[in-house]
Amino acid sequence: MQVLLETERLVLRRFTEADVDHLFALDNDPEVMRYINGGTPTPREVIENDILPGFIHYDERGPAYGFWAAVVKITGDFVGWFSFRPKKDTPHEIELGYRFRKIAWGKGYATEGAQALIHKSFTELGVQCVVATTYEENLASRRVMGKIGMTFRRAFRPTPEDLMNSDTSYTTFDEVWDGDDVEYALERSDWEWPELGGLDQLLDGRADPR
Repeated sequence: MQVLLETERLVLRRFTEADVDHLFALDNDPEVMRYINGGTPTPREVIENDILPGFIHYDERGPAYGFWAAVVKITGDFVGWFSFRPKKDTPHEIELGYRFRKIAWGKGYATEGAQALIHKSFTELGVQCVVATTYEENLASRRVMGKIGMTFRRAFRPTPEDLMNSDTSYTTFDEVWDGDDVEYALERSDWEWPELGGLDQLLDGRADPR
């Protein structure tokens, strides 16, 4: 089992073919998929032939990039996944994604894993900016982005092609629903700033600006 990192409660590991049932259950929970594909059921063959192979595929741009299954340490239960990979249109930025089972909601797993990924990216991988997107009405996902230090960058309307070409979800419709997606971002310099004492301490002469 290839492990990327461990947090206090989670292990982030590579996907394997044995995860097909995990993904099938996750992507067929209409509440989980509400803001992703409107709750459209995902056929098992789509999971087996398209989505899971993409999750297993090693991203040659870096050993930490790709998809990582999130497993609870003490039970070994699969609770969801994280994606961490360069954006297609701006590869100098790394896009963070996450999807969790309903039973794992409200327990801080997404925040915990995302913080660990960001820490690793800024301290070990030389990443300068991490971004994340979600549907504007997905307030839970937006709260996670705020908790990990990201700030709102822009709102945008995805195209029908964006929806149909997603490699993390299945859809049968080619029309964009009402409402925008939102993008949040965290620059490395902003992430490092609290370690220097913050602006208030700097102005008060208590922090070293170097």
